[in-house]
Parts: sequence; C-alpha cells; structure tokens
Amino acid sequence: MKESLRIWLDAARPKTLPLALVSILTGSSLAFSAGHFSLSVALLAFITATLLQILSNLANDYGDAVKGTDNENRLGPVRAMQSGAVNAKTMKNAIIINIIFTMIAGLTLVFHALTSIESIMAFIGLGVLAIFAAIAYTVGNKPYGYIGLGDLSVFIFFGLLGVSGTYFLHTGNVEANLFLPALGCGLLAVAVLNINNMRDIENDSECGKRTMAVRLGQHKAKQYHFVLLAAAIISFASYLIIQDKPVWISLPFLLSIIAVSKHGRDVWHTVQPAQIAPMMPVIVKCSLITNLLFAGVVVAQTLLS
Repeated sequence: MKESLRIWLDAARPKTLPLALVSILTGSSLAFSAGHFSLSVALLAFITATLLQILSNLANDYGDAVKGTDNENRLGPVRAMQSGAVNAKTMKNAIIINIIFTMIAGLTLVFHALTSIESIMAFIGLGVLAIFAAIAYTVGNKPYGYIGLGDLSVFIFFGLLGVSGTYFLHTGNVEANLFLPALGCGLLAVAVLNINNMRDIENDSECGKRTMAVRLGQHKAKQYHFVLLAAAIISFASYLIIQDKPVWISLPFLLSIIAVSKHGRDVWHTVQPAQIAPMMPVIVKCSLITNLLFAGVVVAQTLLS
C-alpha cells in the first residue's frame, strides 16, 4: 500500500504543483486589492488548478512513455511508466479518474463563483479546453508539445487565463491592468518548461520531440531563458511601480530579483544539459517566490492605502 502510494505520488510530480498555484495566488491577490476576494473561490480554484496540473503530469508520463521519449538516455527523474511500476492501462484509468475529479472541482467552482449563464458557459468551455490541452501536450498522433507549442500553451493557461480567470471568478470582471502580472506569471511558467526542455534537449532531439529548446539549440535556449526571466520581472515590477502607492511598500519584491538573477546567471554558465537538471527545483522556487512576494506586496499596498 505504501509503495503504491509512493508511486502515484511521484507520478503526480508534487514539485511541479506550485506552477498550478501561483497564477491562482496572483489573481486572488489582485482581486483582494479590488475589494472582491472570496476565500472559498480561492480554495476551489487552488483545488481545480492542482488537479489540472496532476492531469497534465499523468498524461505526460503516458504520452512520453508510449512514444519512447522517456528512456534510459533521459536525464530527468524516472517516470512511473518508464520504470515499469505502472502499465499503460493503469495510467489510462488514472487519467480518466483524474479528469472526473477535475470536472467535479471545476464545475463546483464555476457554479459557486458565477451567476451569469454566459459566464458559466464560457468557463465550462475554458475548462474543457484546459483538460484537452493537458492531455494533448504529449498524447495522440500529433501532440503539440512535440512541435514546439508547449511554451505557448503554458503561457496562456498558467499566465493569461490563470491570472485573469481567477480574478474574474472573484470579481465578475476583467481589468486591463491585469495584463502585466498575468504576463509575468506566464513567462515564469514558460521558464520552468524551458529548463525541463533544456535538460532533455539531446534525448528529445533524438526522439523527434521538437521542443522550443530543440528548435533553438542549447545556446539560444539559454538566451531565450534569460529573456523570459527578465521580461517576467519587468512585468511584475512595472505593475507595482505604476500603482499610486508608496514605493517603499514594494521593496520586498527586490528579493525575487536577486533570486531570479542568480538562477539566470547559473543557467548562463552551464555547458552540458546534465548541468541543467539540478536547476529544475530552483526555477520552480523562483516562480513561487516571485509570485508570493508580488502577491504580498499587492495585499500590503491594499491594507496600507
């Protein structure tokens, strides 16, 4: 029992779950600043986003294993199907069960937060699209992750839709100034994916998985990563600066600049893909820290205004 639980816990990839949470956190903090925060909405959004992330991880485990991309040459952690601990049929069943729980959580969230039939239908549609995107990344005859579109999908779902959608669930509307934090959140999520792809660049290339890193090559992928980090920090900082609040309240955000800059420097000095592997948890922490600090500053600005 314990061994089975450990296998499925590893398959869920708990270290990646903060990616699902940061856009909810950022969107909720912005809703708080607008005076329309709901704890129940935030919790239901956290649960739904977490289930979607787990769904994506399980589908990725299945898709890459079936296609042979998860093999002995891959530098990342050994996956459930790759190790033989879980067979294809069992993983398919797990994916189906996860979809059911995701739909239950998502529908509960939508009907709890929204009253307009148009809004409810729109969010149900977005939910179906999110489930499809989580699966189609590596599963199917033409998975979009294998042609380099994973970055765009992550940017949209973990950035633009994640932040603005959460804000809408709290407030019932969307503001233009959400674009900057949504942009920053999405770019950091793409940076996480880019580290994953830079780590696996050689094996992915051999297996025909044309990620953005494979398309760019190792050196340009590092340049791309630096641009992602810089643009994300500038986006978050720009939002804080243009607020009509005392500048000193935003000073804690400088800690995220230090953390992200150190990570960017370390990535820049790598030579081999194997040196990228230890940086996966680092970039996840950078994303979490940056969004936490941003959310904290936004809340502080609101309470002190």
